[in-house]
Amino acid sequence: MLRQLKDMMRKWKDSSDLGEKVFNTIRSAVLSFSGFVPDEPYARMFYKIYTGKDLNLEDPVYFNEKLWWLKLHNRNPLLTTCSDKHLVREYVRECGLSDILIPQVEVLKNAEEIDFSRYNYPVMFKCNKDSGGHVLYDPDSRGSFDEKAARTKLKKALAEKYYLISREWNYKNISPRIVVEKVIKDKEGNLPGDYRFFCFDGIPRLLMMDFGVLTDQGRHKFAYPRNIYDMDFNLLPVRIGRDNYRGKVEKPENLDRMIQIAARLSQPFPVVRVDLYNVDGVIYFGEMTFYHGGCCQEITPEEWDLKMGSWIDLTSKKIVLNSEEHCAKQIRWRIQRSGKSRKR
Repeated sequence: MLRQLKDMMRKWKDSSDLGEKVFNTIRSAVLSFSGFVPDEPYARMFYKIYTGKDLNLEDPVYFNEKLWWLKLHNRNPLLTTCSDKHLVREYVRECGLSDILIPQVEVLKNAEEIDFSRYNYPVMFKCNKDSGGHVLYDPDSRGSFDEKAARTKLKKALAEKYYLISREWNYKNISPRIVVEKVIKDKEGNLPGDYRFFCFDGIPRLLMMDFGVLTDQGRHKFAYPRNIYDMDFNLLPVRIGRDNYRGKVEKPENLDRMIQIAARLSQPFPVVRVDLYNVDGVIYFGEMTFYHGGCCQEITPEEWDLKMGSWIDLTSKKIVLNSEEHCAKQIRWRIQRSGKSRKR
């Protein structure tokens, strides 16, 4: 029931300004409460609400279970760098891939610094530490563009403690900034599609293609299709959170190059999703996502959920375990919980 209500609210949010305001108000209230809940019990509660299932952290085998384990235990500082939409650009340069970076216009500390009259070409404003906190500005629509609403949205994105929503530690210590980038479009004037590579220990294994994620105004759609391919661009019989796209999809001529890029960027991590754009044969870097779908998207059939989970090695030396202080807090909470269970 809660999961259905959440999906209904998100659909309303993505289709209207009023829905977005109501959704964000409820979200803020939930965040105020969640900040008092330790990571592990919050993880179990969050997972149950979103999936209807119990979260197995003692012996994780499924893809999402292992991602949650990593959320709670992996503290590699590079996760923070590569989750920051501004700092990750330096990491991409260090990998020798500066040519795939979308042109960056500037980086701002707050929304009050924005002077929309300065931009004579379309730009995208992105909060560097969240998902969905972006605004598309096109000077051709200057007369109908709501500058106040845009600033308000970006202010909220900067102020929000995104870490608390799904306990993605990698966002916890990011200094909030607004990143301004040029908007890239294909020769027909369309926003680019996504090529999202699931990589395991530096090996790209799956390509997830989402179709029509953004409206022409830059708003995220609630419902859009996706396909899953192997590295030879064979369509796989697997569903990750969304229904398949029914149209014809041509294999990109530069697929091998995108695979090479994904492999290079993913080398230091046990698992990561590397997002790229392919605009008329020109490859651009999108972002790196460590905990796809908040670690709650359903994967069917079950054999694929297990297979994807088997590709994550929780003994990998690439994992930097929690600090002693964090571990001590978790131990104290488990002792308290154990005592309450015995009293029952």
